[in-house]
Amino acid sequence: MDMIISFPGGKKVDAEYKGFTIKTDQPEHGGGNGSAPEPFSLFVASIGTCTGVYVLGFCQKRKIPTENIKLILKIDKDKETHMINKMNIEIQVPEDFPDNYKNAVIKSAGLCAVKKHLEKPPRINIYVKNGS
Repeated sequence: MDMIISFPGGKKVDAEYKGFTIKTDQPEHGGGNGSAPEPFSLFVASIGTCTGVYVLGFCQKRKIPTENIKLILKIDKDKETHMINKMNIEIQVPEDFPDNYKNAVIKSAGLCAVKKHLEKPPRINIYVKNGS
């Protein structure tokens, strides 16, 4: 399925995919209105939320309550290139989280498809074609 990218005005860029419109904007200091996350924030959020899906599924399968579980994603950037050089995802669990599941929930979180794609990135080809 194709994703359609469009420009609704200003610094906004939208993506239509699988019946959803994913809206982005630039912050005010970048010339936008700050009406939606910038694309880079969505990139980082996709890693965190994907990891969260696996943690959630792990807990639900074992009937472990999730209301007191959260993930904290921390980013380290290279000071010169401003590129991310490391991400840490901390899974915060309550005191009564079973000790015997701690390593297993980490392993499950590591199955995130977004993380796997970053570890073996796809080739990205960009080209121009006359459209209709």
